[in-house]
Amino acid sequence: MGTVTRPALRPSLSLTLHRLTPERLSPGYFAFVMGTGILSIGAAQRGWDRFSAALIVLAAVGYAVLVVLNGWRLLAYRGAYAADFHDSARAFLVFTFVAATDVLAASLGGIGIIGPAAALLVIGSVSWLLLGYAVPWAAVLGRSERPVTAAANGTWFIWVVAAQSVAVVAATLEPELVGMRQGLAMLAVFAWSIGLVLYVAVAILVVYRMLAYPLEPEQFQPPYWVSMGAIAITIVAGARIVEMESTPMVDAVRGLVAGAAVVLWCFATWLIPVLFAAGVWRHVVKKVPLRYTPTLWSIVFPLGMYAVAGMYLGRADQLPIVARIGELWIWVALVAWAATTLAMIGSWVRVVRREVAR
Repeated sequence: MGTVTRPALRPSLSLTLHRLTPERLSPGYFAFVMGTGILSIGAAQRGWDRFSAALIVLAAVGYAVLVVLNGWRLLAYRGAYAADFHDSARAFLVFTFVAATDVLAASLGGIGIIGPAAALLVIGSVSWLLLGYAVPWAAVLGRSERPVTAAANGTWFIWVVAAQSVAVVAATLEPELVGMRQGLAMLAVFAWSIGLVLYVAVAILVVYRMLAYPLEPEQFQPPYWVSMGAIAITIVAGARIVEMESTPMVDAVRGLVAGAAVVLWCFATWLIPVLFAAGVWRHVVKKVPLRYTPTLWSIVFPLGMYAVAGMYLGRADQLPIVARIGELWIWVALVAWAATTLAMIGSWVRVVRREVAR
């Protein structure tokens, strides 16, 4: 009597989910919170209060989930985490945690939820100071490989974004926390100044890398958009500083910051066609496939931040045309956010299906 061969049973969904771990989780996934949070701020500026509130909730949930997953990864897969931390091409993605923390804080502070926003500012400021020394040392100065500039890329600008995000939240909370006004003013101006100097330094390194070493189409990845986003958040921080209550520190730099913000807005505007053209070169001319990766959120965040920068700067410096450009640009950012969100969900579905089929 012949033996009947039965097909192997597919693993259950619970077993599939058990196999899915954060070992390979990109540290850059916090850019989802950054992109969603800045759009909530932009929506609030446009008066779309319910939509803004929904985005804040989504950003907060995403932030909580990512904190848990990254904590799990740090405890269970320290080798993978350490590898990212010492990889000069990826290490600066860690700063997305700082920026996400502060963007969420700014979103909450903007709608009057001051306590949690202040707590997040503490987390963001401390992590910015610690990582601001640890990451460059581990990923750049502490490595024996030379030249390190060969690994410079758009993710290095997230270092700048982290600094400016601290300035944004400090300036946002300064009018509300009267007893801490002097300290918040100093923190805002300090972080803004550090971020501005860091932008110049990073820009020199990245431009040198592009001129001194071959740049393949595959290497021109979405994080290069952060070169514009870092300027945009510098503008937002500057506009918020201009609107801060009077303190000796703020009064000393108010005029300088107001003028610098206008110059930076012009440069950010000039950069946008360059970045779009680079995308066309990469995907149309060189035919690099456009697939979902977590780094796509590095495009959403700069687009949203540019819109918010226009609205804030237009109000702070009384530039109606700049404000109008920001109000219109928010639609571009919303389209990018929706498309990237759908692509992200689609990638998750494909991963689960692939695991179930194994």
